[in-house]
Amino acid sequence: MNFKSGRELLEKCTEKGISIAEACILREMELYGRSREEIIADMDKSYKIMRNAIERGVTEDLVSMGGLIGGEAKKLKMRRESTPPVCGSIVSKAMGAAMGVMEVNASMGLIVAAPTAGSCGILPGALITAADEFGKNDEEIVKALFSAAAIGVIITRNATVSGAEGGCQAETGAAAGMAAAGIVELMGGTPQQALDSAAICLKNIMGLICDPIAGLVEAPCQKRNAIGVANALISAELVLAGIGSIVPFDEVVQSMYEVGKRMPMELRETALGGVASSPTGCTLCSRIFK
Repeated sequence: MNFKSGRELLEKCTEKGISIAEACILREMELYGRSREEIIADMDKSYKIMRNAIERGVTEDLVSMGGLIGGEAKKLKMRRESTPPVCGSIVSKAMGAAMGVMEVNASMGLIVAAPTAGSCGILPGALITAADEFGKNDEEIVKALFSAAAIGVIITRNATVSGAEGGCQAETGAAAGMAAAGIVELMGGTPQQALDSAAICLKNIMGLICDPIAGLVEAPCQKRNAIGVANALISAELVLAGIGSIVPFDEVVQSMYEVGKRMPMELRETALGGVASSPTGCTLCSRIFK
């Protein structure tokens, strides 16, 4: 049941009449000789860590190690509770959840790298918020996480999820694609729609650089996680409305990888370009490491 591309994954799902989540579970069973129950239990553990990180992020007063972020998730929650958010309730909640998870990460709390620490807020923020909004249970959320994992496996195998190698497009793009695919499956979409949603996510931020101020996974990373959840929700909604990706998922993944390889070294997590090398970015770096 192993698959190496979106095309192979879709073929197996079609041939056996199964979901992407089921294909991912069968893959894990075959590759690692573990039982279905063990594999699902491991994913359930990750899910609980994700949900706990969201709860901590939006309720506790967390301060990052570098001091660049902390309290943003609570501010979004307070505004949403007092004033209708301009971006709508579900997007606001997902943004807050994602930013909160990033605060947990930057304050040395427990998170799930999904697929990286720098993009750790997007998958839980988008998927869990959508699930809560539509009354989905824990079992349904865990299954959706397997769908997300399958997308992550393919991107990792054929391209990269590393900001140092492919820029922020690889990190937050992959995370958003994973989240979108999970949401699509959660809402009853097809495997083809899940792959299309992931492709749209990657295309939406193709070329996004990685420029962490002072080399820390704090800023602008946290706000890019907020953008990531919006990307995931938008892409899922597009395909669920019947709007597919013109370019197939596998081709988009390859294009993203090629764009990443063409990026100058300064724009790939070195903190030598982008906002990291701006006057303010350099001042903050000097202050943090004085």
